[in-house]
Amino acid sequence: MRAGEIRRLADRAGIGPRVSVLDVCCGVGGPGRFITAARGCQYLGVDYSPSAVEIARELAGALPCRFERAHVPPLPDGRFDVVLLLETMLAFPDKSALAHEVARVLEPGGRFACTVEEGRPLSAAERAGMPDADTVWLIEPAELTALLHEAGLDVIAREECSASHSATAAALLQAFRDDRAQISRQIGTVAATALITAHELWSEWLRRGRVRKFALVAEKR
Repeated sequence: MRAGEIRRLADRAGIGPRVSVLDVCCGVGGPGRFITAARGCQYLGVDYSPSAVEIARELAGALPCRFERAHVPPLPDGRFDVVLLLETMLAFPDKSALAHEVARVLEPGGRFACTVEEGRPLSAAERAGMPDADTVWLIEPAELTALLHEAGLDVIAREECSASHSATAAALLQAFRDDRAQISRQIGTVAATALITAHELWSEWLRRGRVRKFALVAEKR
């Protein structure tokens, strides 16, 4: 996500001083550190990767961010004003279970702010061509809205960001192609090929509208 997109999503979610934020699948915590520094919120980031959590803690420095290792779902116990899920909704095959967990930890009137790749599920041929296809679970807009509603979450804001993400995917693809030899030396030829193949597919799908990218905010009833 670009900084402006993170900032707009934080605005719509009402993130500000003393607002408690749970950032699910936070990775190395880039958006979380950015939001905490700008908004003064009470931030907890969780991720399954111990190395990502360690890096996030190191990079946070003196910022009042907390990072913990957790396998999601379930979400950590507690009550939060905002739950963030950025760039990882795609990896959850059971989005209904995730939505119910989000609703469980949100305060009444709390907001769930996320990004999501929308589109019909991958065909057998598309799944065969996509590296790590077991982490690619698209969802159609009506289904997502319905499962969020069923969990007690009503969508209150929605912004399409397909164009900017298409441009980013294309730029990354070109950079990976240009640096393929160096990348292969670092992670191996097989992994480098998979990286490029995946970005070729995402670039194509976003360009022709096979997949659309959205940022949305849902409020707990």
